[in-house]
Amino acid sequence: MTLQAGPLVSVVMSVFNGERFLREAVSSILEQNLREFELIIIDDGSTDGSGLILDSYQNSDVRVAVYHQENRGLIASLNRGCALARGKYIARMDADDITVRGRLQRQVEFMEDHPEVGVLGGAIEWIDTTGKSLLRCSFPTSDREIKSALRRGDCPLAHPTVLMQKEVFASVGGYRSAMVHAEDYDLWLRIADRFQLANLDAVVLKYRVHPNQVSVRRCGQQALSNLAARIAASSRRNGDPEPFDSAEEITPKMLAGLGVSEAKQQTLVVRGCLSCIRSMCDAGEYSVALDQLAEALRCSDMNLVESPEIADLRLLAARLYWHQRRIAMSILSVGQAVIARPKILGRPLKPLMRWLGLADAPSERISRC
Repeated sequence: MTLQAGPLVSVVMSVFNGERFLREAVSSILEQNLREFELIIIDDGSTDGSGLILDSYQNSDVRVAVYHQENRGLIASLNRGCALARGKYIARMDADDITVRGRLQRQVEFMEDHPEVGVLGGAIEWIDTTGKSLLRCSFPTSDREIKSALRRGDCPLAHPTVLMQKEVFASVGGYRSAMVHAEDYDLWLRIADRFQLANLDAVVLKYRVHPNQVSVRRCGQQALSNLAARIAASSRRNGDPEPFDSAEEITPKMLAGLGVSEAKQQTLVVRGCLSCIRSMCDAGEYSVALDQLAEALRCSDMNLVESPEIADLRLLAARLYWHQRRIAMSILSVGQAVIARPKILGRPLKPLMRWLGLADAPSERISRC
């Protein structure tokens, strides 16, 4: 078997200590029915068995190219992998997810029929650590809807599902190192300035939800980077200078200098933490979620956070306490939520029951960044 001089698709994956789910992830790519691809894997300084697993795949399949490096972080690894890509298209993949069979074929066919589209994503199915299905996440499919969601602060393209035109990726300069944990959202905004975006309605990826994903520090930084990406996009639309071109990282001080109050920053951080912690609830990891919620409360200045976010934090705490059979604490947290925002008493009963886990959640949802 010989690799073609120019593969149609370059699948790019970054791995750091991903041993637990790595074989499933790599195998799901190698078993795709579209064969004209290369799989570029950057081993970003793994200290577990990831390197040996990756080398075994490289030795057995000519389509696999593994590059070992000292730990440089996700953004640097993805930029390196994309720079090495020889395909017309770049497909993203993470080391803990499972690509649905037929994904690459389906996405390539769409892109060949729609050359005006720079980035194409798709729906995802959330799974837990055992592979059990949790729920289906759908995203808007049209360019107009996707761009509208991006401007609102949502992330309507799931990073590990996307297929991008390599020329489009290169034309905007790739991922920006300052946008830590929101590097994909920032990339979509910059591509959206010049190209169309789309999603397939079909599920193309099984997205694994597990405790190692959740970190209050990560969620907080993601919220700040997300805000910076939106500020940058607004500046470009207004014809103003790009405020973060030379930034090495996004800091609260930098955002304050652009007129974003500390209260606004704290509220956005709490909102980001809520999104991450809810993922753990959806995966049934209630103890992990409660630990992360406690850390969020310690790390945030709650006096600055807006009342809707405080109320949502308290309701989420009530749900978690309820699942631990800590009924008194659950009732107390509901009371604190009502004190923070009395109007939640006007919510319909069913959504509140879902908060507490007493009613079934919808089988489908639109995910946020």
